[in-house]
Amino acid sequence: MTSPLLPWPEIQQALIDQNLTVISDRGQLDKLSLDYFHFSPILDRQLRDKRGNLVVRPKTEAEVIIVAQTCVNYRIPLTVRGAGTGNYGQCIPLDGGIILDLSQLNQILDLKPGVARVESGVKMGNIDKKSQPMGWELRMAPSTYRTATMGGFIGGGSVGMGSVNYGLISDRGNVQGLRIVTLEDTPQIIELRGDDTQAVIHAYGTNGIITQLQIPLAPVYPWAELIVTFDHFSQSVNFGQALSESSGIVKKQVAVHAAPMSQYFTALKDYLSPQKACALLMVSEYDLEAVKALIQEYSGEITYLKNTEEATKSYNLLEFNWNHTTLLARSIDPSLTYLQVFYWTVENVEKLYQYFGDEVIIHLEFIRVNGKVIPAGLPLVRFTTEERLNEIIAYHRNQGTGIANPHVYTIEEGGSGQINPEQLAFKKQVDPYGLMNPGKMKAWSI
Repeated sequence: MTSPLLPWPEIQQALIDQNLTVISDRGQLDKLSLDYFHFSPILDRQLRDKRGNLVVRPKTEAEVIIVAQTCVNYRIPLTVRGAGTGNYGQCIPLDGGIILDLSQLNQILDLKPGVARVESGVKMGNIDKKSQPMGWELRMAPSTYRTATMGGFIGGGSVGMGSVNYGLISDRGNVQGLRIVTLEDTPQIIELRGDDTQAVIHAYGTNGIITQLQIPLAPVYPWAELIVTFDHFSQSVNFGQALSESSGIVKKQVAVHAAPMSQYFTALKDYLSPQKACALLMVSEYDLEAVKALIQEYSGEITYLKNTEEATKSYNLLEFNWNHTTLLARSIDPSLTYLQVFYWTVENVEKLYQYFGDEVIIHLEFIRVNGKVIPAGLPLVRFTTEERLNEIIAYHRNQGTGIANPHVYTIEEGGSGQINPEQLAFKKQVDPYGLMNPGKMKAWSI
C-alpha cells in the first residue's frame, strides 16, 4: 500500500532540486520498505505488500530537516529506517509515503573513555572497531550488530548481548542523550538528556527523527567463547542462572538452548549433540578457572573454547543467539516462528519446557531486569495456526510469564499492552499531524 494521491513527481523533483538522494526504483523500494517481519506468519500476511512511495537518503542533519519540512508541507507519512534488521515491522510503512533511510548519516562524532556521541546511522560494529583499541565497547548490542545502526537499535530494539550486565536499553543510564528533528510546522532540533530520552527510546520512530545519540560505553575484556553441553535441560538452565548471578565472574553473553535446537546450528555440529542441551557463552578470559569450576558443578562438558584472538578467526557465538537463532532455524524449517518471553524464574522455564515439549523449543537469554538476573528468551514455535499460536501465548501468560508479542506491529501490543502517556504526549508535541510511522502507536488512534 502506498500513498497515490499525493503529487509524487513534484515532491521527488523538489527533493532532488535540493541535492538530496532520492530513490524511486521499484526494486529498491521493495527492499527498503521491509524488515524481517516474515519471522512471523501473522505479520507476513499483514505487511508483505506494504511499500513506500520514495526513499530519501540524507547525509546530513540539514538534509533531514529538508525532508521533515517537505513531509509537513505535503502531509506525507514518514517512516525512519536504519538497516532494516528489526523483526516486527518497525520500519515498514503502513500508509506509504517517504522512507527516510539514515544509513548515510553515519559519523562517529566524538569518542572518549566511557562515552560515544554518534550519528544515528552508524553501524554498531563500527563503533566497537573504533572504541575497542581505546579499551571501551558498546554496553549491549543485538546479534545483527555488524549491520544494525545505533539509531535503529535505540528506536526499535530493547536488549542484546551485554544485557546480562546492563539490562534493557530503556534502563536509566543506558542512553545519555538524543538529538532529534521534529515534524512541526517549522521542524525543530531538540536535545534530550537523561530521563527525557525515554519519550523516544523504543518508540519505532513515531515521535522524532533521531539524528545523534550519546551512549555510555563498557570496559573491554578479552572475551573467551565457549560451548558447554549438558545431558539434561534442567542442568543447563540452572547453570545459566548460576553463571549469570555469579558476581565475581565477568560475562557478556549467557544463552541456553534445549536439545532440539542443535539441529539448526549446522556450522557448530562438531561441538553439539542432538540429545543434549547447550550453553553458548562469552566470559572474561581472566575468569575461565571459575567458569570451569561452575561448569563441573552442573555436570557440563566444554566442547568448544576459544580465546579472544582465536574467536576473531572463528565463529562468533553471538551470531547463533538472540534472533540469529530464529534466522538459522528458519533457514532450515521456514514454518518455524518464535516468541519473546520473560520467564522470570527457572521454575517457569522448566514447567513450560515440560508442558510444550518440542512444540516450543526453548532458547534462553539471561538478562538483568530491575537489578535482578532473570531467564528470558526467544523460543521457537512450530507454527500450525494463528489460533494455536494465540493459545500458546495465552498459556505462557497464564503461567506468570511476560510476553513481548512479536506477532503485532504496534508499540503497545508488542510490549506491556499499556499506553505510554509520556510517549503519547511527546508525539503530540513533535508530530502534531501524526505523520511519523502512522499506525505504529496505537494510542494515537484511540
